[in-house]
Amino acid sequence: MAEAQPQAANTVLVGKKPVMNYVIAVLTLIHQGVKEIVVKARGRAISKAVDTVEIVRNRFLPGKVDIEDINIGSQTVTNPAGRETRVSTIEIKLKVKE
Repeated sequence: MAEAQPQAANTVLVGKKPVMNYVIAVLTLIHQGVKEIVVKARGRAISKAVDTVEIVRNRFLPGKVDIEDINIGSQTVTNPAGRETRVSTIEIKLKVKE
């Protein structure tokens, strides 16, 4: 099994929590002075990651945050039954305007 890599301080991993938790995490990073933030998700959480970015951009900080880059891909994950499956991934890089 591959070893988990440590996450960068500017990364928000989207999972099972409500969308607003991730919105608050992004806003907290922005208020701490982080200029580039990466929102990552995989599988069913991808739509939540997109919602998070759109809420930050349109509702909380309109005109202050841009999407710099979007990367999509897939990973091989071993499920609890021991079977390997492919899971879609997304990485959305945000840049705070000066």
